[in-house]
Amino acid sequence: MLSVEEARARILAALSPVGTQWVGLAEAWGRVLAEDVTARHDKPLADVSSMDGYAVRAADCVRAPCTLRVVGSAPAGHPFAGHVGPGEAVRVFTGSVIPEGADSVVIQEDTDLGEREVGILAPAAAGRHIRRRGGDFAHGTILLRAPRRLGVRDIALAAAADRPWLRVYRRPRVAILSTGDEVVRPGEPIPPGGVVSSNALALAALVQSCGAEPIDLGIAPDDVRAIAGLVREARGADLVVTSGGASVGAHDLVHDSLAQEGLDLAFWKVAMRPGKPFLFGTVGGTPLFGLPGNPVSVLVCGLLFVGPALHRLAGLPGDPPQPEVARAGCALPANDLRADHLRARLTRDDDGGWLATPFPTQDSSQLRILADADALILRPPHAPPVQAGDPLPILRLGVQGY
Repeated sequence: MLSVEEARARILAALSPVGTQWVGLAEAWGRVLAEDVTARHDKPLADVSSMDGYAVRAADCVRAPCTLRVVGSAPAGHPFAGHVGPGEAVRVFTGSVIPEGADSVVIQEDTDLGEREVGILAPAAAGRHIRRRGGDFAHGTILLRAPRRLGVRDIALAAAADRPWLRVYRRPRVAILSTGDEVVRPGEPIPPGGVVSSNALALAALVQSCGAEPIDLGIAPDDVRAIAGLVREARGADLVVTSGGASVGAHDLVHDSLAQEGLDLAFWKVAMRPGKPFLFGTVGGTPLFGLPGNPVSVLVCGLLFVGPALHRLAGLPGDPPQPEVARAGCALPANDLRADHLRARLTRDDDGGWLATPFPTQDSSQLRILADADALILRPPHAPPVQAGDPLPILRLGVQGY
């Protein structure tokens, strides 16, 4: 069996970003930038005042107090058209263009607020309270480099740079298929032996959290032709994700169904718990994940494999979730040949660090424990025993809506 790291590396190596498109800046939040963003102008466009006050020649105000003649006013957006000469001042406000001839701003608190003549009560210095042209950024400066998932601050910066349209990667389309005679949707009548499906909705939420678009293919019964037919409907997608039917039971029919559609199997089974019967391949050139049916297995595989794959399709590198270090809240035995992902609660220890304590039950069908968990404790294959207080790696949950 492959290790988690090797399986993820093979997946990412097989995937390429989807195409690009132009979107309006108002629709660009959360999208992945496909082209660098450069400034279309200087910001600010001219030397401007950073305070309310008077634009003056510093040489006239070396010795204060002094009196200057007010020759005009320059509210923001209405520059003064004249020239500030010796002994003169212009009333300015925050954002006002510094008039020609002035080289300093005296804040209004240091004046008598005169209208025709103003008394300057404190000395001025050249350049004081002036924001220089291009002080934030200059025309042609690269402000945002691709690839980058655009956040609130990025939108603000692109708008300030006068970029109303941005080239971004198209949102990957992900077809989601659940399988099993026993599986029903939430709200539907539950037959004897039935199970209410959580996998499809959880996967759709994961897909959306990664900036992709879910396509619900519904629930396929345990029938090879039915499964194959629904997979065939997903040919326009960028990725297909199935849940259930990927193991080795008599009714685990995903392999046979996909074989009918020309499955090119890259690998099957990963040395991990939960999630061992994880499948990756392509059908008709479309990447496909075959996930187990147990809901915890689905979500752990989603965190470790599906999320990075979606980031890769969306134009990002596909970096895996980054482990942090905590201390064990209790002793743990030596691990076997599979990487373990133990659901755990986090508390603060006396030093302010994280203390990770696994739940006593780790059954892969129990969603409530996963929902209550703060982290997954990572136990590599053949990891030695751990004593309470020993350091160990964790993956924090609750990040980006997981």
